[in-house]
Amino acid sequence: MLDGNLGRGVIKISAVKQAHRIVEAPVKLFDDQNQVKAAFESGQLDRDVIVVVRFQGPKANGMPELHKLTPFLGVLQDRGYKVALVTDGRMSGASGKVPAAIHVTPEAVDRGPLSKLQDGDIVRLDAESGELNVLMDAATLEARPCAHISLEHNHFGMGRELFGGFRHLATKAEEGRVYLAVSKRKC
Repeated sequence: MLDGNLGRGVIKISAVKQAHRIVEAPVKLFDDQNQVKAAFESGQLDRDVIVVVRFQGPKANGMPELHKLTPFLGVLQDRGYKVALVTDGRMSGASGKVPAAIHVTPEAVDRGPLSKLQDGDIVRLDAESGELNVLMDAATLEARPCAHISLEHNHFGMGRELFGGFRHLATKAEEGRVYLAVSKRKC
């Protein structure tokens, strides 16, 4: 478990070498995993970086699998950079050699702290002590406006329109369920 001023999340470190379990670096923000790929291919991530992919939680996007991210971030780590991932989304098993804080809650769409991050903020992910913090005072973070993006593209295609009614009922990722209002009728 990770906890700090960016919220609560989980991390699997069994495949992460001890030398890579603590990362303190500037963040680069993304709202879609395909944006991460484009940034990697254009060289924008060739540095110490904590990649933050937000608006991927249960309410915002139904928690799609973010499996595309590990290979890109692994290459950066192999080049000698300090690299980590932070997301309100999920990764199946969160396996890989790059530290990945997943299921961060509250999610960005609920005005969680991830929605207040700005490119270049310094974040510390410490898997040894279980901390996930942006390095700034609480008043500064609280005073920042929340990012807002259009989530319309998350609502259509691949059957997503069928589940639109459930998204607004979704609870926090750490609660692991959706509340459903069910009509009770007698037959």
